[in-house]
Amino acid sequence: MDGHRLLVVDDEPVVRELLSATLRFAGYTVSSAGTGSEALEAARHEAPDLVLLDVMLPDLDGFEVIRRLRELPRPLSAGRPGQIPVLFLTARDAAADKINGLRLGGDDYVTKPFDLEELLARIQAVLRRTGLAPDDRTLRVGDLEVDPDGHQVFRTGRPVRLSPTEFRLLHYLVLNAGRVVSKTQILDHVWQYDFAGDSSIVDTYVSYLRRKVDTVEPKLIHTVHGVGYVIRSPRARQ
Repeated sequence: MDGHRLLVVDDEPVVRELLSATLRFAGYTVSSAGTGSEALEAARHEAPDLVLLDVMLPDLDGFEVIRRLRELPRPLSAGRPGQIPVLFLTARDAAADKINGLRLGGDDYVTKPFDLEELLARIQAVLRRTGLAPDDRTLRVGDLEVDPDGHQVFRTGRPVRLSPTEFRLLHYLVLNAGRVVSKTQILDHVWQYDFAGDSSIVDTYVSYLRRKVDTVEPKLIHTVHGVGYVIRSPRARQ
């Protein structure tokens, strides 16, 4: 990510802080608000690139917030004309609520509970549609290319066929290129549960990946014994 500014609006402090921390980890600059009034004030002064907006707030509900947001011009200091994009993120999952949110000008509507990877993809999709993010999201490590939108992988320009789980694993490693990730982190992000503490599934799938991705030199996937795995280009080796 390239530091886009996000405003998280949710009245539950735990949800607000956890989501903010996750988005910062993904590379965004994040501010937060716990009420509709605070959200409007932040939008006026901080010029966020995207607002993640809960519907159920203690003062103004999210629908009223977006009505008022739509009356605010994008500040000239933001360098981008037009209205601030809004992604509803709420437990209100009735079809009527979704339709209402979109009719009021919402750019997307995601219901709780949500998958973090899907949420990050939807955020990027909104930023692309509003001209705030490049269309090409291809990730590259050396001569390896991973296209998260098309679920395609290329090594030295040749396609690599992966299963859905293999793709999720490779995508997670590439997102963290150059950084060692533990088996526990991989389980949490790729499988999203811990197989009752059995991390051998990670070793098995890393082995599968190596047979498909590391068939040529230089090898990109490395084991850091006692810690986990890392993918890195030859130039990044110590």
